[in-house]
Amino acid sequence: MTGDRSTVIGEWMVNGIDRSPPAARRPPPTTARFSLMFSSNTRTLVVVGAQWGDEGKGKLVDVLAEGADWVVRYQGGANAGHTVHIGDTAFVLHQIPSGILHSGVRCAIGNGVVLDPDTLFTEIDGLVRDGVDVEGRLYVSDRAHLVLPYHKLVDAESEASKAIGTTGRGIGPAYEDKIARRGVRVLDLRHPDRLRQLVEQGAAHAEAQLTRFGSSKRVNCAETIAMLERLGERLLPLAEDVGLVMHRAVRSGAAVLLEGAQGSLLDIDHGTYPFVTSSNTTSGGAAVGAGIAPTDIDAVLGVVKAYTTRVGAGPLPTEMDDTLAGQIRSLGNEFGATTGRPRRCGWFDAVVVRYAARINGLTDLAVTKLDVLDTLDKIAICVGYEYEGELHEEFPADLTAQERVVPRYEWLDGWRESTADCRHIDELPTAARRYLDRMQELVETPITYVSVGTKRDQIIGKGLGTSLV
Repeated sequence: MTGDRSTVIGEWMVNGIDRSPPAARRPPPTTARFSLMFSSNTRTLVVVGAQWGDEGKGKLVDVLAEGADWVVRYQGGANAGHTVHIGDTAFVLHQIPSGILHSGVRCAIGNGVVLDPDTLFTEIDGLVRDGVDVEGRLYVSDRAHLVLPYHKLVDAESEASKAIGTTGRGIGPAYEDKIARRGVRVLDLRHPDRLRQLVEQGAAHAEAQLTRFGSSKRVNCAETIAMLERLGERLLPLAEDVGLVMHRAVRSGAAVLLEGAQGSLLDIDHGTYPFVTSSNTTSGGAAVGAGIAPTDIDAVLGVVKAYTTRVGAGPLPTEMDDTLAGQIRSLGNEFGATTGRPRRCGWFDAVVVRYAARINGLTDLAVTKLDVLDTLDKIAICVGYEYEGELHEEFPADLTAQERVVPRYEWLDGWRESTADCRHIDELPTAARRYLDRMQELVETPITYVSVGTKRDQIIGKGLGTSLV
């Protein structure tokens, strides 16, 4: 944070409340080796998934948050699930940024998120029961749209949603209403008459959809309005112009971490459409979804597994056979944090991650779950696709091509020893180093972090911009 305390307070007093970054008030990060995550040149960092989601972003954000003043969620909804392990306790966060687990770090839910107000407070209350102090540390954009019961009902009854394999949490229908300009925003809770009008309009549209689906289920508009009136008493005190708050944070020199949900290959524009989510998961969505300028972003960290997974239907070119996939799924606990669904498993796809590096402008790469591969004799990396008699090294936009490509693999020797206790790159087995070397070469992005387990300290890294291999 630049400037002395008196100077900064002048900028941050809002309605008599001190909104200044907490950096000057809290102790320094407890893990000294991660002190280089934010520097004088890197104050605003985006963390994105560079595959199909579930890459372990929650753990990276949790570790990075030790040096942050703010952690901001910028898109998606309660369909995300970030699991963070602290000691023997596992926290599963769906809407609240992982930074909430660090005292003194302030968290915000940006305008790009579709917010489920009911489950938000279930999550808040659960954190409080587990001893996490949330009071005064969580802000919600008053421009964020709300996921309402009729969105979930439409999602659950939609055959299209079932075919794609959505979580059924109402995310897609809420984004549909947002784009169609019939959505309900947090700020609408301040105006009861307008709120009723908007809910009735949205409910009528949902009823029409249910009728087209042939569903016998109907929307209870009165119950929805009553729920919003009840929850509004808790939600409105959290509501802020998050874009303005973040603008002031960036200008004051605060360390800001922007946290995405899902993965780059689920981006509505750049993913495996139509098997995608309903928002921009890539780094371009971070500026829009948090309400800051693109030029405020200093670095983009992409998170990938040492292999590949995805949930639901859609292309997965490097998908393993059932036996090996089952083994990896068991070793890596590859079941959805939100739905519990088993994840499909595949080899590391360098074509996919190189594509993600390009569309996100990745400056750094974090590789998670390297330890899951510890017992394998041979490990494959996809280096290209064969399609219609030609070798392709770039990821195709065409769904037909995505489904029909044949991956071309390079096979590397496994290391067949545990990496779980490694805390420095030189402690990794030679074969594991060789695997990371080849991965970095293929995706053309420096690997700066490697995770070898679920716990906070099971991570190797020297800081952003410092390649390990």
